[in-house]
Amino acid sequence: MKKYEIVTTSKRDGITKMAVYLYCVAEGSEESDFGEIGIDDNRVYTIGYQDLSAVVHDCPAVAYDSKDKEMVKKWIMTHQRVVEQSLGKLGTVLPFSFDTIIQGEENISSQENVIRWLASDYEKLKEKIDKVRGKAEYGVQIFWDPIIIADKVIQDVPEIRKIDDQMKSKSAGMAYLYEEKLKGLMKKEIEKRADDYFKEFYGRVRPEVDDIKIDKTKKTDNELQMLMNLSCLVVKEKVGGIGEVLDNIQSKEGFSVRFTGPWPPYSFA
Repeated sequence: MKKYEIVTTSKRDGITKMAVYLYCVAEGSEESDFGEIGIDDNRVYTIGYQDLSAVVHDCPAVAYDSKDKEMVKKWIMTHQRVVEQSLGKLGTVLPFSFDTIIQGEENISSQENVIRWLASDYEKLKEKIDKVRGKAEYGVQIFWDPIIIADKVIQDVPEIRKIDDQMKSKSAGMAYLYEEKLKGLMKKEIEKRADDYFKEFYGRVRPEVDDIKIDKTKKTDNELQMLMNLSCLVVKEKVGGIGEVLDNIQSKEGFSVRFTGPWPPYSFA
């Protein structure tokens, strides 16, 4: 299949060849004009084919790129806002990643090329829209407090508790040896518990969602550690079920939950 996305030089000044920037694809072919809400205040509108519409703005045929991180962040935030407004105005949408650009060809405008792309990928796009219709993406992040978990391990594991007690009465040199042994046992037990808790929590979340993706854990800006990071596709009317599961996990000592959404289904589009 022909690729229509372009990646070119970052220089935008002096570019005369035009293209369209793609935000998302939505159901319905009725023409819509969102006004000047796009990146760099560009006018956002739709290009329709049968019962699909591409949400776009006109732009030079060059990628959005800048060494100014704040500018790039602003572009990405605007991209997300346009997708969210499209979701509210048009219903089911398939979001596309930032900086997806479709250019024209010889004797074919960029708008005509969008229609050609919609036609060539029509069945695949319809399948994806059917998958996410009536659903939204939610983020599930579960954290644990390593201090509380470590205290529980010491209390729960007799061998570790015994070494911890003995270490307190030893001389500095002996205490060091006991501490090193304790660290090794603690590390092994905590890794095992992390794996066990992950399997337990995943097993409780999975039946409540339509689809799920495991994302990389991230560092936090506090003393907590992220145990799991999930993207979940959830039927909107059934979001209460996953909420109850997460409330139960939140109530466990040493654990906390971050539940975000609803979002357009970026991870499943």
